[in-house]
Amino acid sequence: MSNMHRIHWFDQMIREGHYPNSKDMALQFEISRRQAQRDIEYLTVSLRAPLLYIAKYRGYCYEDATYVLPHLYITEEEKSVLKFLARKYGQYSSDYPAGVQRVAHLLGKFAGEEEDGAERRLPFFEADPHLIQISGQLSFAIAHRKIVHLHYRHEGEEIQLDICPTKLVSKYNADYVAAFAPGSERLRLFRLDEIISLQITSRVFVEDELNGDIYEQSGTPALKPFTARVKLHSELCEDSWYGYAARPVGELHYDIDFYDADTFMQQLLLAPWRRLDSPKWLKAKFKDQCVKVLKHLDGEEES
Repeated sequence: MSNMHRIHWFDQMIREGHYPNSKDMALQFEISRRQAQRDIEYLTVSLRAPLLYIAKYRGYCYEDATYVLPHLYITEEEKSVLKFLARKYGQYSSDYPAGVQRVAHLLGKFAGEEEDGAERRLPFFEADPHLIQISGQLSFAIAHRKIVHLHYRHEGEEIQLDICPTKLVSKYNADYVAAFAPGSERLRLFRLDEIISLQITSRVFVEDELNGDIYEQSGTPALKPFTARVKLHSELCEDSWYGYAARPVGELHYDIDFYDADTFMQQLLLAPWRRLDSPKWLKAKFKDQCVKVLKHLDGEEES
């Protein structure tokens, strides 16, 4: 939960004359007293709230009742950029590590990041649509403990294998997925830019049974996805369609986000669906691809 949500609650309690304190906030949001006190300090220092502690009530009020919280609405895209920068600064090595870490913490605050962070974050990489799409699918597979069938480029050769992905990591200026092969106790790193394609299977693995090193994870990509409107055969039980973020927009109709058109069209060939309504350019591209496939099946060669 964003600290701004807690700050708005704290502000409301003050205006209602309840004299809230860090203990009240900690109990309300099930966080530590230390975290609650940091939120109060943020309200005082960063948002310049005229907080005044009243010992009689063991809580706070506003010394100036005309104070209002600044408007700090941030879009999801802007949050992605802030999270990216926060994680970048968090990994940055310099002669002034404390100052850099303070910058990282401040950016994370604006992005709504908690101190402990999310369990599974996407790695850093340049804004390559194919990499973003792959990392999104892997993130879904990690969250749902799905076994992934990987088409991978290794030492100049193309191989296919099944993996149990556990972490998305950034090491040595490259991005990887840390994964086990089913039945293996050895944790391996697979470079994202060497993944040709992947397919999320219906099989699941038990993460508690896996052993291996734990790798540090990092940030989120800041690139706006494309959206396809697709009519499916049945309702989705979750907010994802084979690893692609999906939102219901009507009866059996979903807006599905994707970054790489070629990868998404591969999924359309593999998965059941009823109708592709938009965007027009994707329909045209997919139709053209299907026509080429039909010509090959009829024995025709491209001119």
